[in-house]
Amino acid sequence: MKQLIVLSDIVKRYHTKGGTVAALNHIDLSVEEGEFLSVTGQSGSGKSTLMNILGCLDQPTEGEYFLDNTPVSMMKEKQLSFIRNHVIGFIFQSFNLIPSLNAVENVELPLIYRGMKRRERHTLALKALSMVGLEKRLTHKPFELSGGQQQRVAIARAIAAQPKLILADEPTGNLDSCSGKEIMTILRQLHQSGSTVIIITHDTNVAAMAQRCIKITDGKMKF
Repeated sequence: MKQLIVLSDIVKRYHTKGGTVAALNHIDLSVEEGEFLSVTGQSGSGKSTLMNILGCLDQPTEGEYFLDNTPVSMMKEKQLSFIRNHVIGFIFQSFNLIPSLNAVENVELPLIYRGMKRRERHTLALKALSMVGLEKRLTHKPFELSGGQQQRVAIARAIAAQPKLILADEPTGNLDSCSGKEIMTILRQLHQSGSTVIIITHDTNVAAMAQRCIKITDGKMKF
């Protein structure tokens, strides 16, 4: 199986008034295409920092990051923006939907930034919303949807352009247990259809639903 992600000796340091803090301490990680991986750890363990680096939202202080055979560790912001918009689909705990836009419009939004024509992006948005079971909620705005339905819209937005990598940061964190299970079922179905999915979570029950689980403790990785 082809490796989609390779992290080699990744270090991330932050400079604070109290001195230098190593949020990630010499991390090595490989993720194959089509894998379903969970990353868990306590608050402050470094898992969010790892997610930011994997998602090209931040860059390591040291080490190398290859995403789909492309070295992204030292890319400029314009190049990183392209990677974020074309290669990675993001799912966040807070949904990050635009209140004034309906479900279809929210899913179409990142496709507009890609310069996609209206008919094509509309077709992709409808398909993605159908995949998450929201074909009857297309014109509903976020305030007209439950938390679980809002997260489904967020998932549809993440998968509409068929990215190589789906990054989910605490995707069940703001949901009740029933809605959380529904979201995990959708993510598992995406994995089964061939998507590479990485979940960042503090919930060990959620983490256990992945194909492989790693734990971050004090910036170091444990398998």
